[in-house]
Amino acid sequence: MNSYTLKLDSIIDLTDEQFFQLCQKNQDLRFERNAKGDLIIMSPTPGETSNTNAGLIAQLWNWNAKTKLGKIFDSSGGFKLPSAANRSPDASWIPIEKWNNLTPEQREKFLPFCPDFLIELMSPSDSLPKTREKMKEYLENGMRLGWLINPKNQQVEIYRAGKEVEILDSPKTLSGENILPRFILDMTIIW
Repeated sequence: MNSYTLKLDSIIDLTDEQFFQLCQKNQDLRFERNAKGDLIIMSPTPGETSNTNAGLIAQLWNWNAKTKLGKIFDSSGGFKLPSAANRSPDASWIPIEKWNNLTPEQREKFLPFCPDFLIELMSPSDSLPKTREKMKEYLENGMRLGWLINPKNQQVEIYRAGKEVEILDSPKTLSGENILPRFILDMTIIW
């Protein structure tokens, strides 16, 4: 997936509402915004990546449907991070308490926090250094557990709050640990 960054600093200062409206009026495009306010335009994902991502979300959704511990979001779900960045992870989860504390108006906009858990699935054209930077940004903004899945190298980088990044080669499963109790992701859909 190719992405393009428009440097907007000192030219245009989009408010949160303007950014939200820009996304709503251009739903064929996927936008993110970094903490500096730069606009990141991403193209749609290729078929293989999209199919794999659907499988990841299905497993996460099924687990959550049984446990009812939170809410699941796909790659279209927008989050307004404390750093002022707007991000849309490929798959994400928040505890039900966070959802219940939102007003109806907040639920209709980009959610005003970082997900507790998220997955970034690399496409063949994604940059590993840029994706790693994004994972670190999530950690700095409140993510508790994150998986960076790199199908090309058959590696998973596990990001945990307060810990060093762990890299796994061709794992058969991934555990949701204490963040997503009893969630086990079957990685055979990816490798």
